[in-house]
Amino acid sequence: MAQWEKVAEFEFTDIIYEKRPGVARITINRPKAYNSFTSYTMKELGKALEDAAYDDKIGVVVLTGAGDKAFCTGGDAKEAGAGYSIEMFRGPNVHALIREMPKPVIAAVNGFAIGGGQVLQQLCDLSIASETARLGQAGPMVGSYDSAYGAAYLTRVVGEKKAREIWYLCRQYTAKEALEMGLVNAVVPPDKLEEEVDKWCDEILTKSPGAIRGLKFAFNTISAEIRGLEVMMYDSLWRYYGTEEAKYYKQSFWEKKKPDPLKFRKKEKFPGVYEE
Repeated sequence: MAQWEKVAEFEFTDIIYEKRPGVARITINRPKAYNSFTSYTMKELGKALEDAAYDDKIGVVVLTGAGDKAFCTGGDAKEAGAGYSIEMFRGPNVHALIREMPKPVIAAVNGFAIGGGQVLQQLCDLSIASETARLGQAGPMVGSYDSAYGAAYLTRVVGEKKAREIWYLCRQYTAKEALEMGLVNAVVPPDKLEEEVDKWCDEILTKSPGAIRGLKFAFNTISAEIRGLEVMMYDSLWRYYGTEEAKYYKQSFWEKKKPDPLKFRKKEKFPGVYEE
């Protein structure tokens, strides 16, 4: 296994930031919360990603989660209940750093990749998943959504019909199913995940960094317009979070109550339907 050293100039609490020759690894380190992210986590992710992006000695970046249960399960439910800090809206910056840094980012998906966590792995250039991984969306269940990279870009990864299924139904998919739909690149046994990721990193490091940089920029041209959409989406999402509807679905989810399917739908006067 590769020998990693923590980056001494940073004192992170929510992530672990390490480097080895040619590779930087960022680990979301909140295993008790299934590696969900808070506003502060997003701030730390931005710092680490920016450092990796501008370190000329780094050719590949790995993003993963601590432990074997979760890669990342999106925004922390406790913070969502109290009201997200404006720091949470560093999301577009974190996403942009993954997409736009001139070197590949590999997601090592070691468990649940749900909601915003699934978006993070989806944004990475490559994804390698453990056989125990489960991926999916939860937004409409918990009063949230992502219309930009989470939805618009997902259609380009798995196709429009499948993307709609993933968001509308909020199902979870096995690593094998994710591989079949093109959501990840490879699936390996849990005890082989780190070894396989190291192997992919080392293969990339033998290639021309200038060529890799040019290719990444070329690939990104097909989705560059989503960057602007994401900035607008976060403003819309901030307003949505303040609605009674969003609060209701969050509360229903936390209390494990089945939401009323008609509560926020207009009642029309059709015989036998929606009658008071």
